[in-house]
Amino acid sequence: MNEALTQQAANGRPGRLDARVLARGDGWTAEDVICSCGPDDRPFEEQHHGVTIAIVTAGSFQYRGSAVAAGREMMTPGSLLLGSDGQHFECGHEHALGDRCLSFRFTPEYFDSISAGMRGRGARQTFRRLKLPPIRVLSPLVSLATAAVTGSLDVSWEELSVRIAVEALHLDNGSARSLAPVSSAAIARVTRAVRMIDDRPEDQLTLAELAGAAKLSPYHFLRTFDDLTGVTPHQYMRRLRLRRAAARLVLEPARVLDIALAGGFGDVSNFNRAFRAEFGVSPRVYRRGITV
Repeated sequence: MNEALTQQAANGRPGRLDARVLARGDGWTAEDVICSCGPDDRPFEEQHHGVTIAIVTAGSFQYRGSAVAAGREMMTPGSLLLGSDGQHFECGHEHALGDRCLSFRFTPEYFDSISAGMRGRGARQTFRRLKLPPIRVLSPLVSLATAAVTGSLDVSWEELSVRIAVEALHLDNGSARSLAPVSSAAIARVTRAVRMIDDRPEDQLTLAELAGAAKLSPYHFLRTFDDLTGVTPHQYMRRLRLRRAAARLVLEPARVLDIALAGGFGDVSNFNRAFRAEFGVSPRVYRRGITV
């Protein structure tokens, strides 16, 4: 993503969307999508043709939807964008430049076959919400998918797409939170904090530092951050570190201790406990047994 943003800035051209097909089959497609749009690029209305589930792997943006899942959501790394077949939407970068997503697209018929195969559920092409936040249950799939984009991990993209679709359907079936409207200024401030964490995940950033960067009181910042991202700043930072550590465990031969320390964990025992709580296994077992 950084290379695309650098080229876009050097050329002075408007931002754009570049999609690289990673794999496709009968009824599904997996794409690595890089967007270089920023505050100077005006969003325009688009429409989902088929069902879309996209994992945000870098950057942030605002996602606005219409119809059943109407509203506005702030998309951050680790969250899942949900798009129903035929739904109109806009993606905006009013407060920061660029993002990168791993996007899975399904034909309505293929997605129906997935949802109809789940116990007690009929065929379904419509999501109740626009977004799933970066919660613990999604961490294993998100970290696996993020590592697979590099090409260094051999995966079955179709199996991975089905697993993500099933998890999204399960989580979307829960009750959506009813949130008070959040101002554009508050979104811009929280965006700065999110980018600050993404750029420096290994730093021990405090709530006071993040709130200061957002120019909000600690209480107001904490409440607004949670409303917009679905998790607290501490949860967001911890899960970001753990997902990046999980990717390194799969892609690099570095020692668990070195990965833990480089990732901002003070000691390996703390890292092991946090990793096991997030992924259900120890780092060593995860490294040995990662499969799709």
